[in-house]
Amino acid sequence: MSERPIQQGESDPYPGRMTSMPTRARGGREARFEERRTQLALSALDTLAELGYAQTSLRDIAQHSEFTHGVVHYYFADKVELISHCVRVFHDRLVSRFDDDLASYHDLDEMGAAVAAKLVFTLTEETAQHRLWYDLRAQSMFNEVIREDVRQIEASLEGFAWRIVLRYAELSGTTPVVDSATNYRMYDGIFQNALLDHLAGVPDAAERVVEQTSWLMQQICPCGHR
Repeated sequence: MSERPIQQGESDPYPGRMTSMPTRARGGREARFEERRTQLALSALDTLAELGYAQTSLRDIAQHSEFTHGVVHYYFADKVELISHCVRVFHDRLVSRFDDDLASYHDLDEMGAAVAAKLVFTLTEETAQHRLWYDLRAQSMFNEVIREDVRQIEASLEGFAWRIVLRYAELSGTTPVVDSATNYRMYDGIFQNALLDHLAGVPDAAERVVEQTSWLMQQICPCGHR
């Protein structure tokens, strides 16, 4: 005789029984799947960053990594999905690097020095990864498949930039005079131009991005605006 379904409000008379797809098992499989995708993304990131969006295929990525083309294709339907995931993983780690110490700063001098050091590091040591991001963002103007992914990544970056401003405002006892979206667009413009300068071999590109972002912060959170 088959068991009747459990009605709403009833408890399961066989609480120890197994279902065909236990929630914990399903969640564990999904977590392992995402972990594997992240491993693949990290492995592919350097290749993608060097070759760029247009010149890279899943086969190229497999040839420059420890994974076969079949494995890469199993976890990612196409290069668009893989590149979007790569950029997302990179930015998640970048944001965490800045966020992790944000609450620990005791004064503006400490915060300014730490943020400047991280800014210079990511500009000079992760140049190719940032170039890939701006490449992907430009491609989203023509390819609507990646447009939503790009918007989600930008939302994450906007939130991260705003948290830095709010922490500065808290330490300085000021109030920002712009909103989150405006703040992000101004800082993004400065960083993108610094990246272009660095790629062009401008010797003081890193120093200038620190000076410009520091100046902008003082305009966004001016003394006397409380």
